[in-house]
Amino acid sequence: MSKGNPLRVLHDGTTSGGQLTRREMVQRLLAGMSAAGAWPLVGTSHPIRKLLRNDAVLEEAENLGAADWKPVFLNAEQDESLIALAESIVPGSTKAQVNRFIDLLLSVDNSENQNRFVVSLTALSAEAQRRFGKNFPSLDDNQKNLLLTDASARPVNSNSSDSRTAGKQFALQEHFENLKGWVSGAYYSSEAGMRELGWTGDYVFETFPGCEHPNQHR
Repeated sequence: MSKGNPLRVLHDGTTSGGQLTRREMVQRLLAGMSAAGAWPLVGTSHPIRKLLRNDAVLEEAENLGAADWKPVFLNAEQDESLIALAESIVPGSTKAQVNRFIDLLLSVDNSENQNRFVVSLTALSAEAQRRFGKNFPSLDDNQKNLLLTDASARPVNSNSSDSRTAGKQFALQEHFENLKGWVSGAYYSSEAGMRELGWTGDYVFETFPGCEHPNQHR
């Protein structure tokens, strides 16, 4: 993460006890987002934006670190795939418990967004099977990077006989963007993500610097 440009202060954001809850963290993120008019890697229409304004859900997020945690919405296989995908999309996601937070958010979301998430996750898993004959979590780092790099690329419009292939690539890219929005929103609303953006615990920033994760898929 580049530290070259100082961040402008919106207002003091000192905390009691030196630690913020997820709800307090998101409040600071939303304050910065409102001022900057942008949010790293999350589209304006993505459902996670609305969910991050649900205070009751954010309070529940404080229990995600429990040793006996189990997913509420996802099954075990889906959770395993999400952990691997999230870590590949935004390194550090596993430590930030991105999969657990996404599972919590999905558990209170509407059926349309829930289904869309599962379809997107299934599509990336199917692509891993098609290309490498293995589930995504079983791929090596190079295979994961290659798959996600290709999935993130929007094909050039074509009137040739390759239109069907292009159509499949458009669909895969949309599935990738959907998952990337969930992962990015969950990560950058965590303490690790906020600190990566430049938050130090003393202020809310006015604009967001660009994320410079190595090998991050955009």
